[in-house]
Amino acid sequence: MLTSVEICAGAGGQALGLEKAGFSHQALVEIEPEYCATLKHNRPEWNVIQKDVREFSGLGYRDIDLLAGGVPCPPFSKAGKQLGADDERDLFPEIIRLAYEIRPSAILIENVKGLLDPVFNDYREHIKSELAFAGYRGNWYLSNASDFGVPQLRPRVTFVAIRKSIGIEYEHPGKSAETPTVGEALYDLMRENDWDDVDNWKAKASKIAPTIVGGSKKHGGPDLGPTRARKAWAELGVDGSGIAKEAPQKNFVGMPKLTNRMVARLQGFDDDWEFIGSKTCVYRQIGNAFPTPVAQSIGGAIRDCLTGSGIGFKSAV
Repeated sequence: MLTSVEICAGAGGQALGLEKAGFSHQALVEIEPEYCATLKHNRPEWNVIQKDVREFSGLGYRDIDLLAGGVPCPPFSKAGKQLGADDERDLFPEIIRLAYEIRPSAILIENVKGLLDPVFNDYREHIKSELAFAGYRGNWYLSNASDFGVPQLRPRVTFVAIRKSIGIEYEHPGKSAETPTVGEALYDLMRENDWDDVDNWKAKASKIAPTIVGGSKKHGGPDLGPTRARKAWAELGVDGSGIAKEAPQKNFVGMPKLTNRMVARLQGFDDDWEFIGSKTCVYRQIGNAFPTPVAQSIGGAIRDCLTGSGIGFKSAV
């Protein structure tokens, strides 16, 4: 099995996907205590390190196969000020530092679509050139979660780099799964309390969802996003103004709210993945996650590249 170190591990969306792709986590670094509790609860055997990544040394993990991380999105999100490198939450420099300390065979970085905006052209090239100087050949990719069976839009940017000395190149995966509608994905959860109108709701929820947003400690609560997103949810028969504790009751009338378990399924988490914390904290963990099926597919392509087989492999000669 290939080995990995992951920073900014969150609630485990990427870690679970990489595990499914065949990676054994040697360390998962996460600063938030509730997120760490979620990771430890679901995988007691994982080495979960509660620490600011700026204080984490990679020297004890020399030559693992993959360094991965979903570094904070606010510096590049259109929902914020897009300060990029001037934002104190920008952790791309830590990825570069750890690349030198660990010397992994491959690097995977995940972030929001806003990172592809023209204002960040120079910054993206800076990261690419810094890692090239460190000995890596990499590129930026845009993936839609819906291409990997995840029933929401959720475009995400990834940077994948392979150590040049390995002599192979990475090929990014394309569409790999059929995508259910929101109604199809959540039907069994929505009918748990024998809701009379669940079949009509399923028929109305006939598209994939808008991008789920988790917000931050400073901004965003347990709801499904700003006004535009809530209108899109309403078209699917979902009240996006909050999160429910349970599925609608038998005689419920109107638009139901989603539960955190429903949102987790829309993010591609396994149904048995449990989250620790208050309702708002749990929603934030789920909403900020890298969808598990996307991480699994990209992780699988990296695995194939490193082992010289499958979609992710291409000779560098």
